[in-house]
This record gives sequence, C-alpha cells and structure tokens, in this order.
Amino acid sequence: MRKRIVLPVLAWGMLSLAQAQNQPPAAAAPAKVAIINIHAAIVQSADGKKAAAELSAKFDARNTALQKRNADLQAKVEQLRKGSAAMSDEARAKLMRDNDAETKALQRDGEDLNADIDQDQGKLTNDLGSKMMEIVQQYALANGIVLVLDVSNPQTPVLWHHPAVDITTEIIRIYDQQHPVAAKTAAPAPPPAKK
Repeated sequence: MRKRIVLPVLAWGMLSLAQAQNQPPAAAAPAKVAIINIHAAIVQSADGKKAAAELSAKFDARNTALQKRNADLQAKVEQLRKGSAAMSDEARAKLMRDNDAETKALQRDGEDLNADIDQDQGKLTNDLGSKMMEIVQQYALANGIVLVLDVSNPQTPVLWHHPAVDITTEIIRIYDQQHPVAAKTAAPAPPPAKK
C-alpha cells in the first residue's frame, strides 16, 4: 500500500515540473546594483565630522607633547653630532645613552598614542558604521537595489562603475537627516572693551 501512495505523489510532482517548464517565465524586474564608499560616507556625515573633531581635541595635547619631545631629542642629537669631538668620552657616552633612552621612550609613547587613537577610531567606526548600514539596507530595499558594493577598500573587485550607481552622497544625506548632530551651544560673547 505504501508504494501506491509514493508513486502517485512522485508522478504528480513530475507532472507539475513538466507543466512549469512549458509555461513562459514570469517577467523579472531588472536587478539594480549600487556602490557606496562606506568610509567616505562615515567620515563625511555630520556625526563623522563631529567625531573626528572630538578625537582630534582629545589627542592633540598628547601629539603636541610628543612632537616637542621629538624636537628636543633632535636638538640633542645635533648637539652630540657637532660637539662630540670636544666632549670627553664619558660625556659623549652619557649623552648617547640619554638619547637612546629618550628615543625608545618617545617611540613607545608614540605607539601608545597611535594604539589609543586606533582604539577610539575603531569604536566610533563601529558605532557609526552600524547606523550607516541600517540606512544602506533601508535605502536599498526602498529603491529596489539587490546588491550594494563597498568600494572604500582598494582591494574591492569593482574595477569600474558608472557614477549613477554611487549612492554615497544620498546615504550621507539620509543619515544626517535621521541622526542630526546636536548644535553646539554658542559661547557667550566677550564683554565690551572698556574705554
């Protein structure tokens, strides 16, 4: 009895397949493809510009201090180069040790600064990137786009694209609308000068 049930079901499936092959295919909507430079979209959004300014403000003091220390070290190296013939062996050796120690400390502090900057940039990129991806997905669905390629990576397989398929500017506009940056409170005006 079991064979009788399986055979009719199998035959019905084959008949349905044959009928489907004889019918003309349904008209498929043309597939739309778009490209985006996600890095540019993040950086050029109002949130991205604000985040870049905040990062710059946060790390400028450390960067300036490192640049000053580097300039001081270069002056000491130049002093050693010019005056090494007039120095005693002991003074020259001490200055060389001091310069080497300062070079290593400066290099370590520079690496620490770069690591801190990279860490903060990574957090911001992830935060802004997740918001940006929501907008890309909404935009693609609303505009019938079936594929969005990111061309911000130089290793992308996109060799050429027509500018009409680039949605970067439109995504930035929508992102800024959906995630407005709070306006900074204006600094109080300085009091009028006394005469």
